[in-house]
Amino acid sequence: MPSETLVMIPPILSDARVFDAQIRALSRQHAVLFAPTCRGERMEEIASQILSWAPTKFAVAGMGMGGMVAMEILRRAADRVTRIALISTSPQADTPEAAAAREPHIIAARAGRWADVLQHEINSTWMAPTADKVGLVRQLTEMGQDMGPETYVKQARALQRRKDQQATMRNITQQTVVICGRHDGQFQLKRHEFLAELIPYAQLQVIDEAGYLPTLEAPDEVTALLQEWMKAPLMLRS
Repeated sequence: MPSETLVMIPPILSDARVFDAQIRALSRQHAVLFAPTCRGERMEEIASQILSWAPTKFAVAGMGMGGMVAMEILRRAADRVTRIALISTSPQADTPEAAAAREPHIIAARAGRWADVLQHEINSTWMAPTADKVGLVRQLTEMGQDMGPETYVKQARALQRRKDQQATMRNITQQTVVICGRHDGQFQLKRHEFLAELIPYAQLQVIDEAGYLPTLEAPDEVTALLQEWMKAPLMLRS
């Protein structure tokens, strides 16, 4: 039986470098495809684009904004998804206050104050105390600079307008893992616990020495968890 294809979807202002360790390890046994989130101002558009080129059946792993795109893919085409990994993400829509809070940063990006926007989006206090914060901020800044302000505005709009996916989560029948860092300052542990409780039979995996970007803060641990998840039997429940 051929191995499953894995589609990996990144957080805001990130490219394939955010999954570098995982792609290198998992690609030894699986076809691994990276799915950018830079084309479209709605989660629905981004999900539709990924579905247009993804295989007929595939596993999906998404982190942050990428996890939200993965949820939209599942809502639209659950029959095509074999399993799902949700990393440092949330099923809830932006509150009106959170959506409004994005607006000044969108305006700043359009006005040329890109360095200010990057400083806001790359928050080292969301990382684990033991993380190499200087190195991580440098790496994240490089990705953000490469992505640019136009991409940021599209992604911020998609985050503002995203649907609440709690009902989608309750209907998941696929093998599911929820991965988070104990020191995640963006989505705190109780929110990851809430997400895992929504999903029937989901496994919650908490990485002690990681914050909101566990693929970079604890790459070996995340890689091992994803390898275990990809090896687990498919769950075919009605």
